Parts: sequence; structure tokens; C-alpha cells
Amino acid sequence: MSNDADFEKLGLLDGLTGHGRAERLELLSWLRNEHDVPDPVLVRSTRNGTILLTAAGLSLGAGPRYNAHEIADSTGLGVEFLATLNRSAGLPMPADFEETAFGEAYMDVAHAVKELLDAGLSEAQILSISRVLSLGLAQAAELMRKTVMELAIAPGVSEVDLSRTYTAASSGLLPLVGPIVEDLLRLHLYNAVRDEIVTHSERQEGTLPGARDVAVVFADLVGFTRLGEQVPPDELEQVADQLVGFAGEVVEAPVRFVKSVGDAVLLISPEPNALLDVAFDLLERVEEEGSGYPQLRVGLAYGPAVSRAGDWFGRPVNLASRLTGVARAGSVVVDDAFREAIGDADGVVWSTIGDRRLKGIASPTRLYRARRPSAVKPRRR
Repeated sequence: MSNDADFEKLGLLDGLTGHGRAERLELLSWLRNEHDVPDPVLVRSTRNGTILLTAAGLSLGAGPRYNAHEIADSTGLGVEFLATLNRSAGLPMPADFEETAFGEAYMDVAHAVKELLDAGLSEAQILSISRVLSLGLAQAAELMRKTVMELAIAPGVSEVDLSRTYTAASSGLLPLVGPIVEDLLRLHLYNAVRDEIVTHSERQEGTLPGARDVAVVFADLVGFTRLGEQVPPDELEQVADQLVGFAGEVVEAPVRFVKSVGDAVLLISPEPNALLDVAFDLLERVEEEGSGYPQLRVGLAYGPAVSRAGDWFGRPVNLASRLTGVARAGSVVVDDAFREAIGDADGVVWSTIGDRRLKGIASPTRLYRARRPSAVKPRRR
């Protein structure tokens, strides 16, 4: 049976005619003859619309070769734990454990997880690590996918040529990016342990470091939701990405960038003065963009919070977020605990806003506005 008739029988050419049919036939033949892609994968990839990237997936070691039971037998991990591990990583898990759905990359991950378990880590700890790493790596993968596609796409490129170029670019870049990921993890771990303080009582009790007093910044863009109704999604994404970039420009130790949340960034520091300086710098950096970029509003709070799995939890985190709703565009608002922690520091001009009831906060909170002297306009006589 010819490839043409074979692919026709499998339904892989349905709805295609003329030039489009010829292109798809060339792509399917290339996948089968040069990459040994089995028919079930061709069918599945055609149905879900990912046929152009099938070869790239195989080149990354992600092509299906094993079922869940084979992974379990090779590693000694339970099938149910593998399913939980997949869910924690945000990866699909077939309902049928007999389905061939896993590649060499997954087998390598499973063996690495087994080594961590043998080294003394608990399943819960591994699932937490998997969840946090996968959150960042999923975002990185999406960015890499877009970047590689920009390298591969060209006007009038055929399906098979696009697939060839994308496969070569993705498999060629991965060995270059891998060491960067590992080294960045080393640097972030260094910064994390450099600022970690383990108290005497924590050592005596054998517990993890608990809540400690920290200063928290939430800074969000004014009118971002409204802007989303006016500009295309890719432009809105660029606006949010720029804010993350601006934060990266002004953050200096001991201040740490924790995360971005849509149109906002969360920063944290054990030193309130240092965080306030960064908040001022970020506000000024955004203002430098002029009227073409949304204004920023900033909330700062101080109090006990705890770090878990790369994020922070506690009253000052919630409060700082609420304060952005009180702050005017282009202003910095702090709670009374933050104001007290700063004291009478030079280079800060304070004005009292008064007591405000904030959503989710039990009692009224006394608020202050903070400015640099250079930002205060002199009164007219």
C-alpha cells in the first residue's frame, strides 16, 4: 500500500486537497520514514493539531515509548505515586495506565525522583519541589516554544520545512539552556540560604524556620484590566513583562523578587528601609516610561510571614496587596507597622492618610503615604 493510500485510510488527509494535501503527505512521509513515528502517534497528533511539532517532541526525548507500569517496574515507584507526581507537575496522565504515553525524558525524571527518595526526601517534599519547579519551567517552556517558532517560521514555509527547522532548533538549543537552568538554580539557592536565619529554638526543636518579621511590597499597574479591553493580548503580555523587567532593574540585596501576579509584582526584604528605597526606585522607573505606559501604585506592610515553596504567606502579604487598592496612581502607601519599623529615616516624607477598613482585615489599619523629598512639590506662597 502506498503512503498516500495508507494515510488516507488512517484519516490523516481528511479535508485536505490540492497543495495542502501534498504538503501534509510530504510531512507524514517524513515523520514515518525518517523518525519512525508510529501510526497511533500520527493519528493522535493530527487530531489534536500538533502534527507539525511531533518530530520536535521526539527529538526532546518526550515521544511515547513506555506505559506507566513499565516506568514503575523500572524505577520501583508506585503507579499511583507516578500519577500524583504528574499532577503536581501539571503534566497529563492517561486514564489507562497501559497506554504508551511516556518517553525517555520521563523515565529519566522518574529515576531521579527515586534517587531523591533513597537519599531521604519524603514523597511530600518531592511533590512540593516538583510543583514549584514545574510552575517556573512551564513558563520557560512556553517562552522557549515561542522563541524557537520565531526562528523557524517564515513566509510561505512548507509544513515539512517548518517541522525540520523547528526540530533542529529546539533540539540544538536544549543542551545550551540546560546548564543555564542548573546554574540559575544554584544562584537562587545561594541567595535563599544567604538570607536564611535559623534560631536557637528552631535548632533545639528540630523544626523548619518559622514566621519572622519581613517587609513586603505589592506594586500593581493602574487600569490594567481596562487596558486589556483596548489592546491585543500579546501587547498586554508585553506590558506585564515590562513591569517584571523594571523590578529586576531596581532590586538589590537584601530585597528579593518573589513573583509576578498578572499586573503586579511581589517583593520582600528583612530590612524595611531597603525595601522602601526599591519601591521608590520602581515607581520612578515606571514614571520614566511616560504616558505610553500605565502608572504604578505601591503598598508596603510589615510583620510576621513565612516562606514556603518559594512563596510567602502571612498578614503583611495580604495587607500589602490590599493597600494597592487604597494607593493613588503614582503613590506609595504603608501600614502603621511599616511606618514604625522605618522610624524617622532620612530621605522620607510622611503624610497621614488615617484609619481605613480593608477587605479581609479584621480591624481598621492606620495608613501613611511615603514620598522622597524630591517628589514633594513646594507650596505656593
